[in-house]
Amino acid sequence: MFKKVLIANRGEIAVRVIRTLRELGVKSVAVYSEADRSSLHVRLADEAVCIGPAMAAESYLSIPAIISAAAITGADAIHPGYGFLSENAAFSAACRDNGITFIGPSPKAIQQLGHKAEARKMAVKAGIPVTPGTKDCVGKNFRKEAEKLGYPLMIKAAAGGGGKGIRIVRESSRLEPEMKMAKSESKAAFGNDEVYFEKYIELPRHIEVQFARDSHGHTLAFPERDCSIQRRHQKLVEESPSPAVTKKLRESLETAAVKLAETANYVGVGTVEFLLDQQGNFYFMEVNTRLQVEHPVTEFITGFDLVREQLLAASGERLSYTAGHSVPYRGHAIEHRVNAEDFSRNFAPSIGRIEEWLLPGGPGVRVDTHVYAGYDLPIYYDSMLAKLIVWAPDRASAVARSRRALEDFKVKGVKTTIDAHKLIVESPDFQAGKTDTGFMERLLAPAQPVSK
Repeated sequence: MFKKVLIANRGEIAVRVIRTLRELGVKSVAVYSEADRSSLHVRLADEAVCIGPAMAAESYLSIPAIISAAAITGADAIHPGYGFLSENAAFSAACRDNGITFIGPSPKAIQQLGHKAEARKMAVKAGIPVTPGTKDCVGKNFRKEAEKLGYPLMIKAAAGGGGKGIRIVRESSRLEPEMKMAKSESKAAFGNDEVYFEKYIELPRHIEVQFARDSHGHTLAFPERDCSIQRRHQKLVEESPSPAVTKKLRESLETAAVKLAETANYVGVGTVEFLLDQQGNFYFMEVNTRLQVEHPVTEFITGFDLVREQLLAASGERLSYTAGHSVPYRGHAIEHRVNAEDFSRNFAPSIGRIEEWLLPGGPGVRVDTHVYAGYDLPIYYDSMLAKLIVWAPDRASAVARSRRALEDFKVKGVKTTIDAHKLIVESPDFQAGKTDTGFMERLLAPAQPVSK
């Protein structure tokens, strides 16, 4: 196991990684921008290094600054978290070239699976169904590519995920302006403006399978997560298992995830994302070569610490479960992402000082956060304040526990999306498990029918 790990990230994921490192007796190093001096991850880490100004391009996206911070602190490994450089093959290679272990897949695996267009090619070779789309990233002839594919289509960033760099285009007149916005957002988020096209499937479920693989060739597939409740391609609520997935379908999804991981000779933790149409057909969408924001729901129903599994795989040790590819689970878990946004004003950003921060607790409740009373929210980064995760023996009980925990969650000083989550859990369709990627649009337009 490693002696000291630098976390090349910020916010709740940095706090999350630090806590597992502490349990394992591994020293932690936080990096931070000038805007994050008072962040909780800086306070909790054993050491902390300022790596630049507030803008991410000059701090959290600066490979030289992060490698230098690892060198001066003597860190023997770097955990990239999610977002920023977590799916950057050049960063993985820079770690390797400087004698530092990257807690994630190899540069080659990231190029093959982390690059969305390349991952599609590998899925096709593996015989996994994919949505129709362009074979490569689109260039100057993007109009011809779009006409060939047909509308509606989706523009997607090739170099990253998390809902960044995605645009839906329903008619040709909107193609060029949406391309410009998608490429600009992708460049800002991932340092790469490459995009590709996919045929847009109306009202699917967003289903994903967490996997882990060690250097000894053993691959694990965890029960699927349903991430269908989204707004502007950003996930709001995730749950596991999905109310729409049967045992037979689960086996097929897990087999596809294992096959992709083994084909790429992947070492580490990752997630294969699928679209599930209303007829029950699934299509490969992309691979996230990192830890997902929603990993706690998987941890709750399986008892695994996925950060620990990452550390085991990266250090050359075996994964903690070797009884087969499929991981057993128990009960049901739901995660609510709480953002600093004003739900009453169309989710407008809300910035300020956290004056009151009272977290829910009790049986089956977990909150992952970097926020505390008195914390000043920086304006430069993602708006997520916390992840509220609940577990119960069955889905109905988990929904009831979500309702109770959301009522207990008290925040003053900034507006949050807690009221939006309360509306979600009170929805008859959510309670019945009838969700898809159009759920929020229908929920926020009560004049339209909510049920399918």
